Parts: sequence; C-alpha cells; structure tokens
Amino acid sequence: MMDASTIVNLSYIVAAILFIFGIKMLGKADTAKRGNLLSAVGMLLAVIVTLLSKGLSYPLVIGGLAMGGAVGFVTAKRVQMTGMPELVALFNGFGGLASLLVGLAEYYRAKMSNNLLESVLIEELSSFTATVIVLAILIGGITFTGSIYAWGKLSGKLGGRALTFTGQKAFNALLALGIIAAGILFSSSPATELAHAVLITILILSLLLGIFAVMPIGGGDMPVVISLLNSCSGLAACAAGFVINNNVLVVAGCLVGASGLILTVIMCKAMNRTLINVLVSGFGATTQANGAKSTGELKPISPEDAYYILEAAKSVIIIPGYGMAVAQAQHAVKELGTLLEENDCEVRFAIHPVAGRMPGHMNVLLAEADVPYEQLAEMDDVNPMIEMVDVAIVIGANDVVNPAAGNDETSPIYGMPIIEAHKAKTTFCLKRGKGAGFSGLQNQLFTAPKTRMIYGDAKATVTSMVAQFKES
Repeated sequence: MMDASTIVNLSYIVAAILFIFGIKMLGKADTAKRGNLLSAVGMLLAVIVTLLSKGLSYPLVIGGLAMGGAVGFVTAKRVQMTGMPELVALFNGFGGLASLLVGLAEYYRAKMSNNLLESVLIEELSSFTATVIVLAILIGGITFTGSIYAWGKLSGKLGGRALTFTGQKAFNALLALGIIAAGILFSSSPATELAHAVLITILILSLLLGIFAVMPIGGGDMPVVISLLNSCSGLAACAAGFVINNNVLVVAGCLVGASGLILTVIMCKAMNRTLINVLVSGFGATTQANGAKSTGELKPISPEDAYYILEAAKSVIIIPGYGMAVAQAQHAVKELGTLLEENDCEVRFAIHPVAGRMPGHMNVLLAEADVPYEQLAEMDDVNPMIEMVDVAIVIGANDVVNPAAGNDETSPIYGMPIIEAHKAKTTFCLKRGKGAGFSGLQNQLFTAPKTRMIYGDAKATVTSMVAQFKES
C-alpha cells in the first residue's frame, strides 16, 4: 500500500503532466481555452494535495484564496482589452513578489521566533537553501518592481519613452555586482551576525535593479519586456519551490521560465535584435534620436473615398496594431472583413510577432471578435505576395510597417523584419493624429507614394466604411 509521501509525489507528477499538455494546447487558437482549463485543473490538484499533506492552517489558506480569487476575478472581468498588457505585467509582478515573500519567510522561519533581529537560527540553513533563498528574493524582487514599472509605462502613468541618464549602464552593473557579492556572502555564512542585514540589502538592491533595468526600455520594446518578466516570474517560482522543497512548484516554475524565455528569443529574432540590445540600448529615449527625417507629403482621404477603392478590391490585408486596441475597433474590423468577403474579396489579417504591447496581443483581440483563425497570417507568409494585394489597411501599427527598417541605416529599427505594407498597390493608414507612434519614431510609410492617411478614431473610421458597404 502506498504511503502518503508517494501519493503526494504521484499527484504532483499528474499536475505537472497537466501543466505540460495545457501549455502545448495554448499554442493553437482552437485548443487554447481547453489548455488553459487543463492547466488550471493541474494547479487545483497541486493546491489541494499540498493543503492535505502539509498540515497548513485551513482558515488562513482558504481566506487567502478567497480574497485573492475575488480580486483576480473582478479585475479580469472589468479590464478592457486595451488594459490587458498592463494586467499581464501586474500578474507577473505579483508572481515575483509571492516568490520573494516565500524566500523571506523560509529564512525567518529558521530564525528565533521571539527576536527576528538576532541572527541565531533555530535550524542551520544549508548553503544550497541559503542560495535558493537569495535567488528567490533576487529574481522575485527584480520581477516585482520591473513589472510595476512596466505597468506604469503601459498604462501611460509613467510615459512610454525610454528614460536614460549618464552612467546608467555602469550604475546597473554596480547594482548587479553588489547583489552578487551580497548573495555569495549570505550563502556562504547564513548564520552570522551580518546575515540578516546582508539579506535585506539583497532585497533592496533587487527592487532597485528591477526599476532601473526597465527604465531605459522604450514602448516599442515592451512586448519583449513583458515576455521576459513572465519568464522571470517562472524562474522566481522555481527558486521558491527549491526553498520549500516543493516539486510541483519547481516544475511549474521551470515550465513558465523556459516558455517565457523561448518566446522572448522568438520576439527578439522577429525584431532582428539581441536581448542585450533590447535591455540596454535605450531605444525610444528621444522622439527621433537617429534616422532620417521623413520629408514626404501626407495624403489624407475620407472614409467615403476609401470605400470606393475597397469596393473594387479583390484582395485586402488588414494589419492591426495597438491603435486598434485603443479604439476597441476589432469588432468593426471583423464586420468590415465579412462585408469585403461577401463582395468577393479575399481578406487576411497580417500579424507581426511584436504588434501591440504584449505577446499575442493582436491575436487575442481578433479572437475576441471571432475572426476565423484561418484568416490570420504571419509576416513571412504575407510579404512574398503583398505586391499583388490591392489594399493593405494599417490600423494603429507603427514600427512593424515602417520602411525605415529596410532602407535607412541610421534608423534605430534598421534591420528589423516588417510587414511590407508599402509594397501593396494601395495602403490605407488609419491614425488618430499626425504624431509619432508609441516608440517615438516617425513612420516613412505615412509619406510613401501609394499611402493614403485616414485620420480619426479607428472604430469610427471602420464603422463609416461598414456603413458605406451596407448602403450600397
């Protein structure tokens, strides 16, 4: 007959398998919902088994679950799609904070409960346990403050531009070296008189490093930052799992950390930039620090004039960006696509890997509007045939369609793969105003010979086009 420990470990294995299959199913739109549910069932199993096996205080745990669940449910129900990147950033941050608190709690559990300021330990911490405590606090602290700062940028409360100052890289390097030195000191002798002070120093420096690491990253790179912070939250959870010797937390943290890192690398590749360049380049620190100024003429047209061109089109590619999310125009865009198809026009949606402000942002918006998954196309599938497209409609996208990436060697985005909307027979750019995009770079597409600008709220503009089709 199996003992309790074997049952617990087998349950954790089942939970880990559910996590793995759940993540795999998230890779496709038609199975993503089931994958999310499968992962949630795995986590529920892990939580129940842990509660039954660890002798925890049920009232405290259930109370915490109820409070956290209520806050999460209300927040998720109330958030608009434009606020989803900020919400993801907050989730990453609080995941890091939870791991940080686990590391601190394990250290304080080992100290004398009647005087936390003394460095006498009830039980000796091994070097390994002390090391993973440091890692949980380090990664958790960076993830927490970095994510909060990212939330501030994404929500507009701190502005979207990169903020840099003289000696910033050296300052960040000193913070990192200080954390490493303090971590080595604590891990080698966690029971000394200075151990507590050293651990608090690590905590403070980690929180500072999270802020100063995200500060020089501009709005155009925020999808990569969100993905990286997601990976960090997983690594922090993995370290916390080692701290409390919980196998399923280690596995779950590794899965999140690895998948987030893979996604980060994919997104960096999509921008033809290295992760180090994203983190330290200060991209977007000025409105147009580098790159040639656009000297062409903007050629605006009305939605009514655009309708006559669309009415005769046989192929249309719609390229969404964050502007579509801001305007909440995805449902109107879906309706326009349906009407175009009814008019014997082929419609596809071209999705750039870093469009929007978080990984998969445009896919989520279009899925919400019930756009068929088969109509979504990747950049590499669209570009070879875009010269044959009658109309490309760019809705709120900026850097991902900027021709400067291919023809201006002085541009900060030079070499970045883009959706080549400027090669279509006609390009419509829907834009609220005449300013630069979130990254601060001027878009050469707007003054390209075959481009026509349609100014105004994207939802109102697309709705006007829809009305023209319905009246015809």
